[in-house]
Parts: sequence; C-alpha cells; structure tokens
Amino acid sequence: MTEVRPPKITPRAPEDRPGRAAGTDEDLRRHIPLTHARLPRWAPALVAVLAGAASGLLALSLGWGLVAWAVVGIVLFAVALPAWSRVVENSRAAKDRLVTVLVWAAFGLALVPLVSLVWQVVSQGLPAINAEFLTYSMRNVVGEGGGIYHAIMGTLLITLMAAVISVPVGLLTAIYLVEYGQRSTMARTITFLVDVMTGIPSIVAGLFAYALFVLFFGEGVRMGLGGAVALSLLMIPVVVRSCEEMFKLVPHELREAAYALGVPKWRTIVKIVLPTAMAGIITGVTLAVARVIGETAPLLIIAGFTDSLNFNLFAERMTTLPVFIYYSYTQPGVPPEYGIERAWGAALVLIVIVMALNLLARVLGKVFAPKSGR
Repeated sequence: MTEVRPPKITPRAPEDRPGRAAGTDEDLRRHIPLTHARLPRWAPALVAVLAGAASGLLALSLGWGLVAWAVVGIVLFAVALPAWSRVVENSRAAKDRLVTVLVWAAFGLALVPLVSLVWQVVSQGLPAINAEFLTYSMRNVVGEGGGIYHAIMGTLLITLMAAVISVPVGLLTAIYLVEYGQRSTMARTITFLVDVMTGIPSIVAGLFAYALFVLFFGEGVRMGLGGAVALSLLMIPVVVRSCEEMFKLVPHELREAAYALGVPKWRTIVKIVLPTAMAGIITGVTLAVARVIGETAPLLIIAGFTDSLNFNLFAERMTTLPVFIYYSYTQPGVPPEYGIERAWGAALVLIVIVMALNLLARVLGKVFAPKSGR
C-alpha cells in the first residue's frame, strides 16, 4: 500500500500574495498617515474679521444697512471657512465646519428677537418702576401717578387658584394614564381629548367659563374665580402631558421591586413613583403656569377690568397684569404718555414674575430630585 503524502505548501512572499502590498505589516503601518493637517485655532477669527471687512466695504459702497451687512458677512464666512478647510484639511472637516457655522448662525438668529424684546421692554419699562408704581393701584388716578399693585395681586390670586384647580386634576389624570389605564380604550380616549384641549384657543376657554358662570350668577357676571376656571382649562393639558412623560421615565424596576416586597400599588405610587418624578412634575407645573399667566382674552371676558384692589375671587371684577397692559396701551387716557409708560412697566414686571417662577422651579427641582448615592 502506497502512502499518500499531503502536498507541500510553500508560503508566498508578501509581494506575491493577492490583495496585499509588498512589505511587512510594520512597513504598512509606517506609510499609513494617522494624522492630517489642521487649520490653526485662530483661523475662524481671521476669516470672521476678513468676512466682516469685505461685507463692510460692500455695505459702505452700496449703501446697505446693518442687517444686510450682517447677512452678507455671515454668508462670506460660511463659504470661506469651509473652502479653506477643504484645501488644508479634507472634505469631512470642511463639512463639519460648514455645519458648525450654520448651527451658530441659527442660534444667533434665534437670539435676535429675544434680545430685542428684552431690550425694548427693559428700556421702556424701567423708568416707570418705583415704589409708588408697585404699591399703589389706579383708583381715582387721572394722568400721572398710580401703580399696578391691584393688577399684581389679581394676577397672583387668579393664577394660584387656577393652579389649585388644575394641578390635582392633571396629576391624577396622568397617574391613571400611566399606572392604571395603560392601553385601555378609556386611556386612549382621555389622551385624545387632552391633545385636543392643548390646541384650543384661549378665548374659547374664556367663553366656556363665562357661559358656565352665567348659569349660576346670571348675565354680566365678572369675578376672579371665573378667570381661574378659564385658565385651568388651559393648564390641565400641559400638566397632564408633562406629568405623564415624567411618570414614564421612572424605571419599571423600582415598581417591580416594591411589588415583590408586597407593597400595594397606591403606596408604590405615593412613595416611589411620585418622589422620583417630583422634579419633572414641578417643572411641568411651572411651564403650565408660565403658559397661562400672560393670557388676556379669557380674562377680558370673565374677570373684567377694574382700577381698584380686590382680594375676593368670588365677587366683583379683578384685574390682572395682561389685562392692565391691554387697557393701558389701547386706552392710555389724556395725556397718553403716562398710560403707555405704565403699560411698559407692567410688561417688565410680568416678565420678571415669569422669570422668578422659572428660577423657583429649578431650585425646587434640585431640592426634590432623588438623591443618587454610591
């Protein structure tokens, strides 16, 4: 019997192997560049200066305004910097710089109306702010003098009552949707109705509140409680949606661990779900308050307007800051400059109140946020 031996395999040289260049792996690594040229750090600043100068020369020669000068300068910068980057670096770096320029340009464009609004309100309203303006009402005031104390109190009382009405309703609705309803028909119906309520015009909420209170108090009813009911209709959808999303972010493992220990569902919600989502709930309630604190149309219909101070939500008219601003600007009186000045001052106070509420929400969110330990 003849023994069959396997064929002898002779290893090929690196240059004979298909699909592989000649040389060892070390030679290949030595010839592959791991870095490429980069623009200096001062390149964007240099391009910005040159683009601004070129745009300025065009603006001066053609008589353009400041807006046209800024637009042309941004366009030149967005073209020149990526082009330079493509020559020195590569196409990928050039695309990255182009997208970066576009993002910063969009950010600056978004800041323009915000900065303009803040500057206008502060410059026009700050001269009106003084002790008398913040502590006096407009009762028996004609022309110069008076203040917005009655409007501040009306805004705070009506908004507080609206929060008292809407927060429990919105919070309990969100608990039902996440913890009990889940994918039931009732939960889907409630979610649909909440989405519809989110988009209703504010004046419709005012008309509903007026029609509701007419049934009990007759025609021509005006009271702060009606304004609170109208605002609560606008707050409830925001509270429901924000709290619902916060409850969904609570890990299911926490609920399962509580159920495994024999904790009832209601106690799990109270002791685990609510404390974990408390920071988000506070933020959602603050957003809802900021959504309604500047509403004018529903309060014009049901809360009315008065120059006197009124602390009673259940009787007589009650003025809020948005309504005061509206009447002061549309009916400034004689001479009109004092009424317009009070309107700007009230607008500044309203912005400060909204900003204070947002800061308070951030502080409370950090205080009530679940503590993470190691």
